[in-house]
Amino acid sequence: MFNVLWGALFVVVNFALFLACYRLFGKNGLYAWIGAATVLANIQVVKTIEIFGIVATLGNTIYATIYLTTDLLNEKYGEKEARKAVWFGFFTLVMSMILMQMALKFVPQESDISQEALETIFGLMPRLALGSLTAYFVSQFLDVRLFSKLKKAYPGRNQLWIRNNGSSLLSQLVDTLVFASIAFAGVYSWSVWWQIVLSTYLLKFIVSAASTPVIYAARNFKFKEEG
Repeated sequence: MFNVLWGALFVVVNFALFLACYRLFGKNGLYAWIGAATVLANIQVVKTIEIFGIVATLGNTIYATIYLTTDLLNEKYGEKEARKAVWFGFFTLVMSMILMQMALKFVPQESDISQEALETIFGLMPRLALGSLTAYFVSQFLDVRLFSKLKKAYPGRNQLWIRNNGSSLLSQLVDTLVFASIAFAGVYSWSVWWQIVLSTYLLKFIVSAASTPVIYAARNFKFKEEG
């Protein structure tokens, strides 16, 4: 029960920080959020928890906010800006992977206490990053494209929930299958692997659905520099 209640609070805090980032820094804040979210999601995913009696990985909440961010960019600033943000997140993930793998190669001093912890967190990063990069690349561009198509089919201002949730439904399924196959196949038993796939997709979509009021609120933010 603790994980459920703490998880609900975790979701609220993620959304609150997302809104604060956008409110304080405007469109640039959305790019900053994607950069931070791609890195943090790949750190958090190393940790597995049990929630509702099934095995799940962390990172799903903040990763789902990336879809929220690109959808908001697409809604307010157009598909070109959303695609630019996807490329920015892709670069951030590659950069963090390269720098942390180089950092691990330094020979630690005898009194060092962090090497083992860093190896635990980032030792799996090449495989996790490969899975994440592939899944991110495919699913995010798919999400941007689907959102744009839905925007044409359902252009009404009050139909944003269709565009937001409709694009996320398929793109997050693709993301979950691609990432879990590359990152965890052979690492865990198939029963645990399926639990991770199902729980990951379910949690991502729940967070995306819960983000609907957030994207409506964020869309109403006005900035002087944007006229």
